[in-house]
Amino acid sequence: MYFTDRGIEELVERRGDEQVSMEWLGERLRDFVDLNPEFETPIERFATWLARLDDPDDD
Repeated sequence: MYFTDRGIEELVERRGDEQVSMEWLGERLRDFVDLNPEFETPIERFATWLARLDDPDDD
């Protein structure tokens, strides 16, 4: 198990029944980067990965 799995497990446990919009998620990611600018690159990569998840040209 990766260390980050604990955070993911907590997220699912606490908020797993909720539904959120991509707009809401984008705002939370911006808030996080504003508070933690050292994570700008990983958050950018994660957001790009999510945006292209179903894009057959990126396989």
